[in-house]
Amino acid sequence: MTSHSQAITKPLGGISPVIAVHRGSRKPLHRQIYDAYRDGITAGQLAPGQQVPSTRALSTELGISRIPILEAYSQLMAEGYFESRAGAGTFVSSSLPDQLASSTHGSAELSGSRRVSRRGDLTIWRRPWTRSSGPFSIGQLAFDHFPFTTWSTLMARLARKVNASSLNYGGAMGDKEFRKTLALYLRTSRGVHCDAGQIMVVSGSQQALDLCARVLVDPGDPVWVEEPGYGLMRHALNLAGCRLIPVPVDDQGLDVAAGIEKSPTARAAYVTPSHQYPLGATMSASRRLQLLDWAHKADAWVVEDDYDSEYRYESMPIASLQGLDRGSRVIYIGTFSKTLFPGLRIGYIVIPPDVVDRFATVRGAVDICAPHFYQGVLTDFIDEGHYARHLRKTRLIYNERRNALVNALQRAFGSRLQIMGAEAGMHVTVTLPPGVEDYEISLRAAEENLWLWPLSTTYMSKNTRQGFILGFGSTKLSEMPKAVRRLRDIMFERHKWL
Repeated sequence: MTSHSQAITKPLGGISPVIAVHRGSRKPLHRQIYDAYRDGITAGQLAPGQQVPSTRALSTELGISRIPILEAYSQLMAEGYFESRAGAGTFVSSSLPDQLASSTHGSAELSGSRRVSRRGDLTIWRRPWTRSSGPFSIGQLAFDHFPFTTWSTLMARLARKVNASSLNYGGAMGDKEFRKTLALYLRTSRGVHCDAGQIMVVSGSQQALDLCARVLVDPGDPVWVEEPGYGLMRHALNLAGCRLIPVPVDDQGLDVAAGIEKSPTARAAYVTPSHQYPLGATMSASRRLQLLDWAHKADAWVVEDDYDSEYRYESMPIASLQGLDRGSRVIYIGTFSKTLFPGLRIGYIVIPPDVVDRFATVRGAVDICAPHFYQGVLTDFIDEGHYARHLRKTRLIYNERRNALVNALQRAFGSRLQIMGAEAGMHVTVTLPPGVEDYEISLRAAEENLWLWPLSTTYMSKNTRQGFILGFGSTKLSEMPKAVRRLRDIMFERHKWL
């Protein structure tokens, strides 16, 4: 026997799992013995009705007093894991189910085939381009140009002002001072008609889309979505049980006439009018007015996802669709994920006044409120002019990176690739010649650390266009030509006529 630990490796007077007691452990001896037996039973090492060693035998084997063993056995009997039989000894309780081990152990063997709700059975994106950063990745920014010093100073200053009230729950709508600042910014820069009372602060645009789906539509309701369109928007609507109506997009944005022909009584339309994702079109004035007229006549809602409108390179930013709405039919969604950093997790919804309470009720049920701290930091960041300076700076940076990508693509491929959506945002879309499939090439490119999002995956129908969505936000100017040459080489491997 050692002075530090001893283990049973074979049954003595009954069946026992391996038990190790460590005298130097902070865990009391009786608890070590109790845990060893309980884990052995739930893991299936001990079956119902099997005998365990007597307290005297176990004391001898482990070289410890009977007192901690008696305590452990007493607790196990009290909880129903052990039972005592007069004249026979101590046994694992015969009332425990034989299936105990399979229900409490063996998670490594689970196949994922167990029943879940239909909502939990949505296809999960697992492809490399959905979770990686590097050349052409979507949603990645010029983090090397973020004003870290300014942001850190504002955070430190606010942290010194933390008090008891800032540690409590906030309102479902968000911090009042931040919403006042945000209302002024949206009225000035985006032409949004709103006041602070209409703005709800959320954890990014994805939560905004989810809340809109929960509040505005019921399961089974038809909803227009752009075709091709934003996949996470469709996930939010699928989770709400909506019936998605894919409406084609052309160079003027959503084809409203086609939507009316497909589903004139749809309950809502989810659109990206300032910079359609992924093709990049701007919805024309006539289409905007047509969409608003349809929504008014059909008693429908329009959800405007204005995800990256701050970055427009060949004209002034396009005014919001919400600013044209005189019937309070548009719910406007924005985010700071594209202008600051996605880890900030701050977005917002501008809600028509008559449904603000509905949104607040649902938000309180699913998420209660947004965190205080970053709202306060962002309030100061905007009020002190840092945000406007950051936008001016990054707009120039992204314009340079966009030009570098477009020029490199034209040099490498000439007219064999069509470039779309280069007028705004932080991605361009290229379409491929007939016979070239984007999915296979994207998988091959991932092996070379190029993250090409296949255009075909943004379609609901089988009649898809082949191409790539290429992000340029995080790729430096010096790296862009090399990345495009690697893309050309990969495509040439499979299609030597390109």
